[in-house]
Amino acid sequence: MALSYADQRAGQTRAEATGATGPVPSAARPPTAQPPGTEPPEDRSLGDLIGEITDDLGQLVRDEIELAKAEIKQEATKAGKASGMLAGAGYAGHLVLLLGSLTVVFALGNVMNLAWAALVVTGLWAVGGAVLFLVGRKRLREVRPAPRQTIETLKEDAAWARHPTS
Repeated sequence: MALSYADQRAGQTRAEATGATGPVPSAARPPTAQPPGTEPPEDRSLGDLIGEITDDLGQLVRDEIELAKAEIKQEATKAGKASGMLAGAGYAGHLVLLLGSLTVVFALGNVMNLAWAALVVTGLWAVGGAVLFLVGRKRLREVRPAPRQTIETLKEDAAWARHPTS
């Protein structure tokens, strides 16, 4: 009894259809399903396989780049919100400093003339600002414009690449 094409597509074997036992000839087995547009691996050329690998690798790289972009965007949003909060804290700190200075001026105003009290507080802020300026300028002079250690290691790498045995 021969199987119809519909029986083969449904996955029935000759043994199932006839009730026979034993090995089923390969001609009676249903054809294996291949994804559309692909050939069995043994029928593909080396060029086709390399092309597919290249396409897959390119897609992987594009997917990774998209993931990186999404992560960077998410982190930049977090950093922007945090920066805004820090700016608000800086403004609040400025107001505390200003109002605290006025409090000191009025407190000294109970001991001396209000104008002299304001002058004393202004002088204290001038001295504090001068100290901060001098320390900042000293530290700024210590900053190197170029990453010297990186430049040195790159020079060593270039020299080694020219003469790898030495």
